[in-house]
Amino acid sequence: MRYLFSFIGLVYSSLIKLAVLFNPKARMMERGRWKVWGKLRGGIVPGGRHIWFHAASLGEFEQGRPMMERIRAEYPDYRIVLTFFSPSGYEVRKNYEGADVIVYLPADRISRVRKFLDLVQPEMAIFIKYDFWPCFLLELERRQIPTYLVSSIFRPTQLFFRWYGGAYKRLLHCFTHIFVQDEASRILLGKHGIDPVTVAGDTRFDRVISVYEARKSLPLVERFAATVPEDGLVIVGGSSWPPDEEILVRYFNRNPKVKLILAPHEIDKEHLLQIISHLRRPFIRLSEATESNIDRQDCLIVDSFGLLSSIYRYGQVAFIGGGFGKGIHNTPEAAVYGVPVIFGPRYEKFKEARELIAEGGAFTVSSAEEFTSLIERLISDKGYREAASRAAADYIRTHAGATERIVRQIIR
Repeated sequence: MRYLFSFIGLVYSSLIKLAVLFNPKARMMERGRWKVWGKLRGGIVPGGRHIWFHAASLGEFEQGRPMMERIRAEYPDYRIVLTFFSPSGYEVRKNYEGADVIVYLPADRISRVRKFLDLVQPEMAIFIKYDFWPCFLLELERRQIPTYLVSSIFRPTQLFFRWYGGAYKRLLHCFTHIFVQDEASRILLGKHGIDPVTVAGDTRFDRVISVYEARKSLPLVERFAATVPEDGLVIVGGSSWPPDEEILVRYFNRNPKVKLILAPHEIDKEHLLQIISHLRRPFIRLSEATESNIDRQDCLIVDSFGLLSSIYRYGQVAFIGGGFGKGIHNTPEAAVYGVPVIFGPRYEKFKEARELIAEGGAFTVSSAEEFTSLIERLISDKGYREAASRAAADYIRTHAGATERIVRQIIR
């Protein structure tokens, strides 16, 4: 089985190499992988105590970040090695100061896996939420290196639990301990003989609280938001995709009481120009905003990464993108500010979204008409909006603490 998985890893790596010809992300990944071994040799301290964290992309990194920072603060003898699979994670966080070495994950092939583990010699490995790489997990198990899965969540429809998914279910037994977000995941794993499993919660809540406490002051954004009419509001569209933007821009164009801060998920030139072509009111890109021109604008387009988590504080309502596509983005990032959260219909896989709706801090819409009706009520009924705001903030606070529970159990 190990060699079959290695062959699959070889095929997958070959496909990435082929995609280099026409896919910019594949090019970034391949170039980054060329540098992995040199970076590891330069960053790994022989005989040092290394903990390896793996995150698929930026979202998983943010979930693992509270653990990395807690370990770094309380156990400074450990050095942290951080790997990413996706360029959208690595390219944004390749200079993150909370890790000692940051590289792309090498290809999931036996030879690459052994070379990586021989160089790093981790005392433990921590996988964040998802991204299971068979050759890595099997080799970690063979070497008896403690391996943990944190902030995970499982559903019966996943590959592990299908009649044809036995080989992948076997991988779950490679983990020394699995920390899940909810009781339903623990029960499901137990039915399939997977243990030990602990319900620890989601470390992302700890992360959004720390971001809230260290939030950046953005004077130009604050000035933009301060000029909203008294009977209007500021909507922040976070990590938006075209279907989300169509709804937001349509409403914005027709309602002068509303100001819009739009932070698209993709900020390439072509996509930004597409957004701009549909705007019928004054707008400006954040990169071009100044004190002398910001007051005249009704729409602020955030054309850089890394600011959204601080920008949510300037809105009265947040629309989280992705709900008309593969799934919504980070709702707690907005809810921590006590901002009512709205998103499209594809949210069922996201536990925090379901619970926020149940608590009254979030709402889902399936069309532009539903969005209009909801926004009009949030504008006209201040008490309704304030109740939703309190519910959103309270939900985040009551779900904090997963980082503490996990770190205390894996490091004794």
